[in-house]
Amino acid sequence: MIGLDISSSVVKLLELSEQGGRGSGRYRVEAYAVETLLPNVMVEGNIMDVEAVGRAIRSVVKKAGTKAKKAAVAVSGSSVITKTLSVPASLSEKELEAQIEMEADQYVPVPLEEVNLDWEVIGPNEKNPEMMDVLLAACRSETVDERVAAISLGGLECEVVDVEGYALERACTVLASQWPNGGEGLTVALLDIGATTTTLNALHNGMTVYTREQNFGGRQLTEEIQRRYGLSFEEAGMAKRNGGLPDSYEAEVLDPFKEAVAQQVNRAIQFFLGATPYNHVDLIVLAGGTSSIPGLDELIQDRLGVDTLVANPFTHMSIGSRVDAQALANDAPAMMIACGLALRSFD
Repeated sequence: MIGLDISSSVVKLLELSEQGGRGSGRYRVEAYAVETLLPNVMVEGNIMDVEAVGRAIRSVVKKAGTKAKKAAVAVSGSSVITKTLSVPASLSEKELEAQIEMEADQYVPVPLEEVNLDWEVIGPNEKNPEMMDVLLAACRSETVDERVAAISLGGLECEVVDVEGYALERACTVLASQWPNGGEGLTVALLDIGATTTTLNALHNGMTVYTREQNFGGRQLTEEIQRRYGLSFEEAGMAKRNGGLPDSYEAEVLDPFKEAVAQQVNRAIQFFLGATPYNHVDLIVLAGGTSSIPGLDELIQDRLGVDTLVANPFTHMSIGSRVDAQALANDAPAMMIACGLALRSFD
């Protein structure tokens, strides 16, 4: 199953295989590609033009050269309601289903026939062994249906619709070996800085304990380049990636933007610490396309006084012969969600 991350500006595809037998935890990148979306095809996580996304998916599949036909995709955290429920451990599967539907009615602000619901038993309740905790997730059916339709137009079959935050958490299982103590006992702030949205996923012991989205991303840098140098949006995006801007670009545009990113990261972490019992962060991990800006990790580490790393989920993976290893390394921080989705193949 391929991981397909449909973000606000690009579609990213990743296919992994498992080396050394099931459960080995050793992976190889078999296929990878990225396809740019036209502006405003995606707005705030919603697909505005299903056909355009379908064409982009068809194109990214062709680029990657994958033969896989099944895909895992994700919806953004802001479009999903998640709630941990405690229910009696003695319930049969049928009783559990009825109980969850009844409880979901209290937490989901739209009629249940308009949402896709799913749940997973987490395990016994810590405070009361006669109860068990169940994670409930609900998303508007139209948000799910848009993705399924786009994938179908792209020539694939949608096998799994996940939540971006859980895909990031799963991708962190391959990152944790790069962290102190394998991530055990650590409170980690994972910041996914995309084109339009920055998402903080706070993890403790590898489990998500807090998520928050804010409107800030790399598009602000593109727009500033566009305004400052009189370029079109597409030209500004190309110049941002490939260079060729005046010598003054770094001091006038890039450095102030990096400072703004550091402020947004600090703000997101302060919100997390103010809203939860946690009183500090041990490690900051940067993901998303914007985190590839040279020196951004050092600046954030310097400003916030917390060890900061740029995410690369492929550090310990082997790379297939069809894959451009240099391009993959450049895109690695932006491939975290796609990686978490591709890992669903091995559940």
